[in-house]
Amino acid sequence: MVKASGGHVMDLPKKKLGVDIENNFEPEYAIIARPAILKEIKKLSKEAEKIYLASDPDREGEAIAWHIAQIVGKGDDKRICRVLFNEITERAIKEAIANPLEIDFSKVNAQQARRVLDRIVGYKISPLLWEKVRRGLSAGRVQSVAVRLICEREREIQAFVPVEFWSITAQLEGKNPPPFEARLFKVNDKKAEIKNEEEAKKIISEVEKGDFVVTSIEKKERRRYPSPPFITSTLQQEAAKKLYFTAKRTMMIAQRLYEGMELGEKGPVGLITYMRTDSVRIAPEALKEARGYINSNYGNDYLPEKPAVYKSRKGAQEAHEAVRPTSIDNDPESIKKYLGKDEYNLYKLIWNRFIASQMNPAVYDQTTVDIKIKDYLFRATGSVIKFPGFIRVYTETEENGEEKKEETPSDEEKLLPQLAEGERLKRHSIDPKQHFTQPPPRYSEALLIKELEENGIGRPSTYANILSTIQERKYVEKKEGRFHPTELGFLINDLLVKYFPNVLNVEFTAKLEEELDEIEGGQKEWTEAVRDFYNPFNEELVIAQKEMRNIKKEEIPTDIVCEKCGKKMVIKWGRHGQFLACSGYPECKSTKEFTKNSAGTIEVADEEKTSEVCENCGSPMVVKRGRFGKFLACSKYPECKTVKSIVKTTGVKCPEKGCEGEILERKTKRGKAFYGCSKYPNCKYALWDKPINRPCPQCGAAFVVEKYTKAGTSVKCIIAGCNYKEEVA
Repeated sequence: MVKASGGHVMDLPKKKLGVDIENNFEPEYAIIARPAILKEIKKLSKEAEKIYLASDPDREGEAIAWHIAQIVGKGDDKRICRVLFNEITERAIKEAIANPLEIDFSKVNAQQARRVLDRIVGYKISPLLWEKVRRGLSAGRVQSVAVRLICEREREIQAFVPVEFWSITAQLEGKNPPPFEARLFKVNDKKAEIKNEEEAKKIISEVEKGDFVVTSIEKKERRRYPSPPFITSTLQQEAAKKLYFTAKRTMMIAQRLYEGMELGEKGPVGLITYMRTDSVRIAPEALKEARGYINSNYGNDYLPEKPAVYKSRKGAQEAHEAVRPTSIDNDPESIKKYLGKDEYNLYKLIWNRFIASQMNPAVYDQTTVDIKIKDYLFRATGSVIKFPGFIRVYTETEENGEEKKEETPSDEEKLLPQLAEGERLKRHSIDPKQHFTQPPPRYSEALLIKELEENGIGRPSTYANILSTIQERKYVEKKEGRFHPTELGFLINDLLVKYFPNVLNVEFTAKLEEELDEIEGGQKEWTEAVRDFYNPFNEELVIAQKEMRNIKKEEIPTDIVCEKCGKKMVIKWGRHGQFLACSGYPECKSTKEFTKNSAGTIEVADEEKTSEVCENCGSPMVVKRGRFGKFLACSKYPECKTVKSIVKTTGVKCPEKGCEGEILERKTKRGKAFYGCSKYPNCKYALWDKPINRPCPQCGAAFVVEKYTKAGTSVKCIIAGCNYKEEVA
């Protein structure tokens, strides 16, 4: 009999610290499992001859196994065994059961240390933020460091001063076609640095009069090697860049692939190995399968003499494997019909990366041509692929804003003509171009995960949660796929950096992660690591409680006069950031939103007026912003407190028979737009795609819908059997 625990069965209590600091940080665990699940686990355990605990093969999984063992057998039941497998396949499960283990208490202690540290930080700092800033705020040991990285990057961008520079490109032609481009590379044997248009024009005036002569031609064979198979962080990065998945979405889909998908007659099959890993190790049998597949499908030229072996980073858990397919028999195309679109795309990504990692490198012929004219050296480069190697299967995506590795040739092949040293070239044109240095890019999910990993912050199981948490807390927001700190994020970060420098220190957090690894390796006591952290932290906490700014009570005076009572308005902090409030509060409750111009001067934001009239007092309704977004409020507030939600109509009549409603734009609790009938709840007609008020030209349906995908926008009919579809520019 197999029974799932549904995750953790015990944890620290929600409503109190749950850590006895005076008693060597003894944790106080409470049962959190659903009573029905717990009852069934206890019942089945009483009837079993043997109890196998098969939770995930990581620290969290080990803690789950330990807690279940305590519940069903008081921790010393000889029937209890721990089984580990990195893939849910018949072979792996049978092998694990045939070789049972004991619970690894070093792993349990590492998890326990992390949980206690996170609880201490969260339960000690959060009440301080409630007192000094506002209720509902929280801080996290690792998440706060991620917010710091985003805030510091934003300040780098704000402080960045662009520097002008110019490039000069010559369009040249030799005796043999085709024409080609060469770029100014050196001036008087020094790297060309053209600072302004005047310098560029001076150079052009000189090179327009002379002859371009080929002085050297260098040809090199270059090799580009494949990337290792995926670990958690690289899977999240590539899924973000190639599939536009968030880290959270990637892990949810990977979890389904790991736990098993129904493959017709085969039944449920675990398609990938465990997806929370930092090891690039591959099992020998998997290497053998991959090499056989490459030889059969691509030929011996693509197969290295020996299997490629990749080195994991320091501290990686080598007991785990990389993320790979569990069986070469389940190639993506053969099982595509059984998978959803997201599952197929992620599985194919994992498959291709794994196969490519065991293939020969791509081989390029790279040519560099130096061309001299007076004291100026122009250079032209081109590369031609001789052998595609692994790129026939997979190429890694470059993030916009990331520098390409120097040893990696461009995927774009540039052909140069056959040239000879001493050959004089015909000049077609010389083109100057102005450029400006660019600030560092804001973090995307892929870039932030890469930064966290490179700095040793967090672990494979935590990256997705870190990124979700900092957005849920409104410390950062994502715009066009990049993280921007909010006003609140800047404020909280500045306060924590000032008063808790260790907690917010990147190197300190990374060192703490190393200590957790040492605990797991049995080299350090978990209570010692917690004590080393707690003592300086508690000193910082005492100082912060006395000296931290009380944002709640801060009122910054302004010269702006309240239009309702004539008193001066002050700047205060609220749920949505800074706002203007009357200094006569609570007698006068007038508030205004404001902005600051480039000079730092406060400008009152005009209320967004509407044509709607208050149904209670007849005054105009204005647009206000609240906890759940914009809404309509009476302009006579606080005398009249009438409010209404903003409803956008599509102009499309509800298609349900007998319904006289119209389709309105609405939002789910999570803020996602959908379209539903105005007669709800009497009529529950709804759809995700935006309805367009024009009939289908093919079947005559009353309306069509506008559909958005990564590939673009289209207008289509939703009537079954009608295949009308039109792409929109």
